Amino acid sequence: MSQAQLAQRIQALEESSTLGMTKKARELAAQGHKVISLSVGEPDFKTPAHICEAAKKAIDDGFHGYSPVAGYPDLRLAIANKLKRDNNLEWGSENIVVSTGAKHSLANAIAALINPGDEVIIFSPYWVSYSEMVKLAEGTSVVVQGAFDNNFKVTPEQFEAAITPKTKMVMFASPNNPTGSVYTESELRDIANVVARHENIFVLADEIYEYINFTQGGHFSIGSIPEIKERVITVNGVAKGHAMTGWRIGFIAAAKWIADGIEKLQGQVTSGTNSIAQKAAVAAFNGSLDHAYEMKAAYDRRRKLVVEKLREIPGFKVNMPDGAFYAFPDISYYFGKTDGTTVIKDSDDFCSWLLADAFVATVAGSGFGAPDCMRISTAAADEQLVEACDRIKAAVAKLK
Repeated sequence: MSQAQLAQRIQALEESSTLGMTKKARELAAQGHKVISLSVGEPDFKTPAHICEAAKKAIDDGFHGYSPVAGYPDLRLAIANKLKRDNNLEWGSENIVVSTGAKHSLANAIAALINPGDEVIIFSPYWVSYSEMVKLAEGTSVVVQGAFDNNFKVTPEQFEAAITPKTKMVMFASPNNPTGSVYTESELRDIANVVARHENIFVLADEIYEYINFTQGGHFSIGSIPEIKERVITVNGVAKGHAMTGWRIGFIAAAKWIADGIEKLQGQVTSGTNSIAQKAAVAAFNGSLDHAYEMKAAYDRRRKLVVEKLREIPGFKVNMPDGAFYAFPDISYYFGKTDGTTVIKDSDDFCSWLLADAFVATVAGSGFGAPDCMRISTAAADEQLVEACDRIKAAVAKLK
C-alpha cells in the first residue's frame, strides 16, 4: 500500500506552506538551533483574562456535552450584536453558524455553494488555503493578481474582466493575509457595483483581521451594502483580534438559506464546536475591546519597525501594510544568485535557504499566489523582529 491509494482529491491537494515551514522550524529548534519563527500567523499575546475566566466558569457550570450544531444561542446572539455594533450588518441569530475556526467557516461556505466546474475568482495574493478549498469542492480557481504598485489590491476592472458565465463566487480578505492590504470603503463599493451587475455571483468576505486595521477610514464590511447583502457571506472569528487562535471559534453570517445549508453540512461532518470555547467566545464578543486596541498598537509599532529594517536590505521591495501583522517583501532581486553552493531559483528556494543559513523561518510567496515575494509575520517581540531582520540582511549579503 502507498499514497497512491489515497483519494484523488487528497493527492491533488498542496500542503499548507505556512504549516509546512512551521514544522521545519520546529524540527531545527528541536536540534538545538536558535530559530526565529516568523512563519505562522499567530498573535504572541495571551488570551485576555476575562475570556479565560468565562471558560473556567463554563467548566464549573457543566457545559460538558454536545452543543447545538450552529452554536449556542447566546453565542449566536452575541455575534449578531457584534455585527450590528462593529459592521453595520443586520443579521439575526438564525443567520449565524459557528464553526471550528474561521478556516472551517470558509471551507463550509465553499462546499455549500460551489458545484463541480463552478469558477471562484480569488483576489491574489491570497491566503494559502483558498485555492485548495475550491479544489476540494471541485470548483475552478480563477486567480486575479493585484499589482505591487496598487498595494497588491485588485481593481474593479480586473475583477469584471475575469467574470464568465461559470463564475459563482468571488473571495478575498480585507485586511489581507499575506500582504496586509486593506480595501477602502470606496474600493469595496466599486467591487460591490460589479457584483450587483452579475446577479449569480456570491461574495465570500474574510474579515478575520478586522481589528488589526491601521487605516484612517477603519474597517468596512462589504456585506453592509444593501444591494448585495443577501449574496455576501461574511466570515470572522476570535483568533486574531482576541488572541484566541487555539480556541478554534469562527463563524459565518449570511442569508438564512445559506446558513441553513452550512448547518446541514456541518451536522454531518463535525456537529457543534467546542462547548467551553463557545462560552469563552461569548465573553470575547460581549466584553470590552480594550485588549484588541492594545494589540493593534503593538502591531502598528512592529510593522513600522520591520518595514524600516527590510528596506535597508539591498534588492528588497517592501510596501507598508495597512492591516494584519505581516510584511510581504518582493525578493525577486535574489533569484538566480548563489552563495557558492546553493542557487536561489525562486521564493521557495530563498525561504528554505534562509531557514538553513540564518535560522529564520518565513513563508514563500508561491503558496499565496505571489511567487516573487515572501511573507514575514510581525506577530513577535520587537527584539526578535530586529534580530531576524539583521540575520536576513547578513545572510543575503552572501548571495552574488
